[in-house]
Amino acid sequence: MNIHEYQAKALFEKFGVPVPKGAAATSLESFKTTLATLPEGATMVKSQIHAGGRGKGTFTNGFKGGVKFCKTKAEAEETAGKMLGNTLVTAQTGPAGRKVQTIYFTVASTIKKEYYLAILLDRATSKPVIVASTEGGVEIEKVAHDTPEKLFKIVIDPAFGLAEYQIRELIFKLGFDATESKNAAKLIRNLYKFYWETDSSMVEINPLITTPEGEVLALDAKVSFDDNALFRHPEIVALRDLNEEDSKEIEASKYSLSYIALDGSIACLVNGAGLAMSTMDIIKHFGGEPANFLDVGGGASKDQVVAAFKIIVGDPNVKGILVNIFGGIMDCNVIATGIVEAVKEVGLKLPLVVRLEGNNVAAGKATLAKSGLTIVSGDSMADAAKKIVKLVSA
Repeated sequence: MNIHEYQAKALFEKFGVPVPKGAAATSLESFKTTLATLPEGATMVKSQIHAGGRGKGTFTNGFKGGVKFCKTKAEAEETAGKMLGNTLVTAQTGPAGRKVQTIYFTVASTIKKEYYLAILLDRATSKPVIVASTEGGVEIEKVAHDTPEKLFKIVIDPAFGLAEYQIRELIFKLGFDATESKNAAKLIRNLYKFYWETDSSMVEINPLITTPEGEVLALDAKVSFDDNALFRHPEIVALRDLNEEDSKEIEASKYSLSYIALDGSIACLVNGAGLAMSTMDIIKHFGGEPANFLDVGGGASKDQVVAAFKIIVGDPNVKGILVNIFGGIMDCNVIATGIVEAVKEVGLKLPLVVRLEGNNVAAGKATLAKSGLTIVSGDSMADAAKKIVKLVSA
């Protein structure tokens, strides 16, 4: 689950991670009163969407930049009016863009130097890792691509936590002076505490800045949380902005389905994340394009399968469906029964290829065969993928 920058910074402050003073507004009428809570002087106006590259983005109304520096509050109010309610297109939103429904005003900081700092899970070691660089800012992706040696990592033992010597190593590599080092150590320590105690999957500050006075501040904040741990954090769940999520993904979450919409035309319904990835790969291998990632999990019920079909057929880009099930814990006949019910309930007219293998597969295939429905059987992953690609292309 992702949250907005202004929400992340509010959480940062609770954990002692310093940020510039700021306030959010959701209507034109509230701009003036919101700005009144900030000190006089230069103000940053920041569009709030769940996507990066806001500063380089362009609004569909022609206004350029989703993050703007304004010399006065009057200028900030005028600039915010050009952002709120309009659609911002960035490299991460795709051409459809995202509608800006919240504006975040912050005090403009005097920047001495910009850095990059992030904490995330290193899946290779199954440990948290801090990624940092002396080259922070809007070009961090270019830095990572062109000069990866400017990024360095520190792997943390989760049983021990972030060690003081690791904090000192970070400070040394980032090149802070004496005053900055003291402030940076506190920020890094508290940021890791935030990451760990909130079950974050990623915490990113870009840029982390120093000021001429020696302050070290999180000028931006991007945070993602582990969905599987959200039951422990109702206060974080309350921050979820459904306007920023695909409606199909929202519906899938109600049935504990893992669903991500893609741009292709062949929908996938699979049990297990690894098998889902392999299914998408083999569809592409045979010339098709997957329309989604949809993992019904290892023990999906009949109702979940029906819900999954309804979500799939709600996507106008879908021209065919491939069901690929390997029954370990899963009973193939439960899936088959769900497929038959779903096809009848939604009145499916799209091509459907089903490949079943594993636990109770004979009963599952028999259920499909006796249904009287037009369901094409796949003998293997490759066979099923070839068949659905051919049907969609016909």
